[in-house]
Amino acid sequence: MGRYDNASYVSATLEFRCNLRCVHCMIEGTMDRLQPVSDEAFDHVLRRNEETRQYSGLIMTGSEITLRRDLPDLARRARAAGFEHIRIQTHGMHLSRAGYAEQLIEAGVNEFFVSVAGSDAATHDGITTIKGSFDKMLRGMEIVSSFPGTSIITNTVVTERSYRLLPDVVDALQGIEALSQMEFWHYFPMSRTDDKLLLADYRLIVPYLRQACERADARGIAVEIKNVPQCLLGPDDWRLDNGQAALLIDPDFWIEFDKNGFYRCPHRERCASKACLGLTEAYIARFGDMAADLAPYV
Repeated sequence: MGRYDNASYVSATLEFRCNLRCVHCMIEGTMDRLQPVSDEAFDHVLRRNEETRQYSGLIMTGSEITLRRDLPDLARRARAAGFEHIRIQTHGMHLSRAGYAEQLIEAGVNEFFVSVAGSDAATHDGITTIKGSFDKMLRGMEIVSSFPGTSIITNTVVTERSYRLLPDVVDALQGIEALSQMEFWHYFPMSRTDDKLLLADYRLIVPYLRQACERADARGIAVEIKNVPQCLLGPDDWRLDNGQAALLIDPDFWIEFDKNGFYRCPHRERCASKACLGLTEAYIARFGDMAADLAPYV
């Protein structure tokens, strides 16, 4: 389990533009028509939380939230509304701009959820398709780390292209002092088929996940694993956490999300896991239902 209580956060999707073109992007086909949370809806979240203190944390997210020029103002308003933890979900490139990270931190942002696609410039930039994105992301995290009271969480999407890199991703970030948690999300296409052939076989990725966890543990970094069958994780099964913060997003997003067809596991009826999402339809189409490899979790 991770260090952050998802139930104490609310997440608002405030931007759908992005200046990366990651090969594993789940919403690339819908970005042009999905709409950010309106200013009125965001104001309502702030007012309600100021009155009730229901949430201690706010996550401002999107395809790339730092493309919003008013992001510091949004953070200041959130701080004034009583949110103790203000997190942005970002590819991290813009944090390397002179003074930008400092501006966000002064406005109240104290948590940075940064996407790390690969373990070096070649692999990361190959997945984001933007040259220089790794170096800017890494520099941005170094700058954030120089400010007391900040914390960094990283997210790495586990695909056929990235699963062998996971232990090296941990090593690549060993100079990031503010790094408190790493998350590894097994990729799922927003589709019933894996047209890009990015899905990675669970049986192949688990040894690399285990190595990554061992290296993170040695540095005192928490690890969360998402969308991997719990019964396959062995001694790392306790790290599975598919929980998410309450999410404000365009309702059309869920129409696309439901195309995944989660919970397709041959042992679901007898499984005691409360965290596992089973298999998706796209995964079964590629690798079968893995009935002989999976087992009811007890």
